[in-house]
Amino acid sequence: MGVSKTLNERIFRQIHGKSLVYNTCWEDPRCDREMLQMGPDSRVVVLTSAGCNALDYLLDNPAEVHCVDVNPRQNALLQLKTACFESGEQALLEALFGSGVCPNAEAVFSQKLYKFLSPEAQTYWQQHLDYFSGKGLRPSFYWRGSSGAIAWMVRQWLFRNPETRRIAENLFQSQTLEEQTHWYTLFEPRFLNPFLRWFLKQHMVQSMLGVPKSQQRLATTLYPDGMAGYIRNCLRHVFTKLPISDNYFWQLYYHGRYSETCRPNYLRPEHFETLRNRANRIQTYTDTLSGFLLKNPKTYTHFILLDHQDWLAANQKEALIEEWALILKHAAPGAKVLLRSAAQTPDFIPDFVNQQIDWDPEAAQQSQETDRVGTYAGALIGTVSASTTHQRLS
Repeated sequence: MGVSKTLNERIFRQIHGKSLVYNTCWEDPRCDREMLQMGPDSRVVVLTSAGCNALDYLLDNPAEVHCVDVNPRQNALLQLKTACFESGEQALLEALFGSGVCPNAEAVFSQKLYKFLSPEAQTYWQQHLDYFSGKGLRPSFYWRGSSGAIAWMVRQWLFRNPETRRIAENLFQSQTLEEQTHWYTLFEPRFLNPFLRWFLKQHMVQSMLGVPKSQQRLATTLYPDGMAGYIRNCLRHVFTKLPISDNYFWQLYYHGRYSETCRPNYLRPEHFETLRNRANRIQTYTDTLSGFLLKNPKTYTHFILLDHQDWLAANQKEALIEEWALILKHAAPGAKVLLRSAAQTPDFIPDFVNQQIDWDPEAAQQSQETDRVGTYAGALIGTVSASTTHQRLS
């Protein structure tokens, strides 16, 4: 491994080893649920991220949702969310994760939430409840964590210019695609100005957003102007093809909080009691996916892999092969597998996997077209063949 690559990976590991990276999920659960078709017999394995999507999946009434992440802070975040449901504190859920501000967080944490958390999550939140204080330069929880810090910095830089802020305000208040296209056309050159193009391609910045160097390379090979072209293509699709009024992902990082009408399902009042009754079906594990499957050798019906295999393919090919072997070994007949990638057509799937999974490119393409996040170039959705002889490690 070259010196530059070693340094890049060290920076990425340092950030991910000591920081809460994701304060919200950046995969669209509406697309997931349409593709995955979960139900009462579903036993789901998903990478935790910020936990929003795991809660969304509960609306499809799965029997189990196993959330796995190597970063214990991501699991602590999901546990804090499930604690709000288990405690029956809807107003507290709204304060912490609707507005991102709860001035009396320390008191309510000790009185109402503490007992629902693992010891590791208890310790983490005792040290970081200031994220919800509403004080300082970054008053919202959604400006915290490494990705939130980058979103805040970009927002502050852009809105130093009153005209840019006016254009952005009109863009996010648009009611039609025609309006959106008009305002986005004005906004794009201001957003992708020379400074931000330079800033957003820096490895440190991308690492804080959760994007490893391998994904950065994939993104930059797709367009002549590299990362700027990748970002431009993503944003044009999101802001000119899909209604922004329904896009709680980008609305959140504009406003720093969710509105009453544009928010994830887990924050909608009409779903609170349902999720309260099902929250105990979520279990968290601080481990790799392979480690989880080795320690929990059951069969599972759904595997949601997010985009982490981009990194494995570039850095740990043996681990990638091991992971796929374990997935197939523990997949129920007809199990669904979903992953996303910075590559338009991921080419790192081992041959033995392609022989045992029937990929559905039409479903994946439909998902890409309706995905409100828009930050991935490609997706794969497939079904494990019912006749598969599970691949075992030699």
